[in-house]
Amino acid sequence: MTGPTPETAPPPASFDLDCETLIIGAGACGLVAALAAHEAGQEVLVIEADAVPSGSTALSAGLIPAAGTKAQAAAGIDDTPALFAQDIQAKAHGENEQALVERLATQSAGVIDWLSDSYGLPFSVVTNFDYPGHGRRRMHGLPTRSGAELIDALRTACELQEIDIICERRATVVFHEGDGIRGVSVTRLDGASETIACKKLILACNGFGGNRDLVAALLPDIKNGLWFGHDGNRGEAVLWGEALGADLRHLTAYQGHGNVAHPHGILITWAVITEGGVQVNRIGERFWDESQGYSEAARAVLAQPGGEAFAIFDARIAEVARQFEDFKRAEAVGAIQTADTLEGLADQLRLPAGALAQTIADIPLGGTDAFGRRFGDTPLAPPYCGVRVTGALFHTQGGLQTNAQAQVMRPDGTAFPNLFTGGGAACGVSGTGDSGYLSGNGLLSAVVLGRLAGAAPAGA
Repeated sequence: MTGPTPETAPPPASFDLDCETLIIGAGACGLVAALAAHEAGQEVLVIEADAVPSGSTALSAGLIPAAGTKAQAAAGIDDTPALFAQDIQAKAHGENEQALVERLATQSAGVIDWLSDSYGLPFSVVTNFDYPGHGRRRMHGLPTRSGAELIDALRTACELQEIDIICERRATVVFHEGDGIRGVSVTRLDGASETIACKKLILACNGFGGNRDLVAALLPDIKNGLWFGHDGNRGEAVLWGEALGADLRHLTAYQGHGNVAHPHGILITWAVITEGGVQVNRIGERFWDESQGYSEAARAVLAQPGGEAFAIFDARIAEVARQFEDFKRAEAVGAIQTADTLEGLADQLRLPAGALAQTIADIPLGGTDAFGRRFGDTPLAPPYCGVRVTGALFHTQGGLQTNAQAQVMRPDGTAFPNLFTGGGAACGVSGTGDSGYLSGNGLLSAVVLGRLAGAAPAGA
């Protein structure tokens, strides 16, 4: 494995600080883990490299899939963990470990209901469109449907519990002795270092998408894509894991997205496609089956001339998309173009008008096209909308293998007694590539494994 050499070392003779449960990373995984550990009566310390908690969570739509929640019941949605698990495996072509899939699917509802009931997070279900691969409407989000709102709500919940979160501290060294973790060394902005002892260490520092050497080596298909994740995702967890002899799995898995406004760098919800929109290239022609999903779309879009495409939809679909804060922001900065005719839209997007008009006319309403996509009966109608988009890497999906308590595993099936992980640092349930990503898999792993890791006894 390429990339910077991970630092692991025997413990020093003494530490500057000590705590019971130490969590590296204050994204969704780390903050959920902190709440669960605090509930379990543990002394908790969270360290975060940024000035404020944000991470990849803040860059996402903040939507978490869960089956059998109170919010679903209130919306009249009949769903079960078994159906959810089937959907996860179907999207990933059966490449996931079944036990992990069942663990995440079975415990997803409990996490959503717990965060709602115990900490007042007002989750509701997205009920006005379907996400690719989900057989039920099970995407749960906060009112603005933004990851920034989710991370702020989790941070507030931790602060109300008086959980210590220390920012601008990047973990650089993991100290271990025998098969146990003894603590870490962290570096401050001024370059000085501090050592922190712990009885339990939770790696919640996400994946390696911000490490361009690792991306080029392990994810060559997306190496030229826009990096849309958090720059702090440098792969420390997998690099420490490799040095410690942990079981690393599915390192070629990732979530891409082929609908990022370009050059604005704003995520355009895939609802503009699932509700009947299409993607065309520079010559005004469609080039793939968009219903496969937005992760696969990154590769498809990057393969087009100039590594770009254009999402074409209409005002009806735009109204659905406005429930997402990112879409409203894209409109505000002028990324979304609108015209009363396809010719006018083509002119604004600098596309050949005749080709675009023919492409839209060729949509087989109520039928299936040559790419295998089935369309509904509602045609695109004026006013028309369009946005220039490109493909991006959002986060990696492979990582450290975990057991039922979110402990880090070795290849021989034994567990590190006091090392835990979740979210992007852990092996997720997206199979071995990009096509296995089911909407929300990243936050699903973050909150479920985060809760399991936090609740596990310290010093196990």
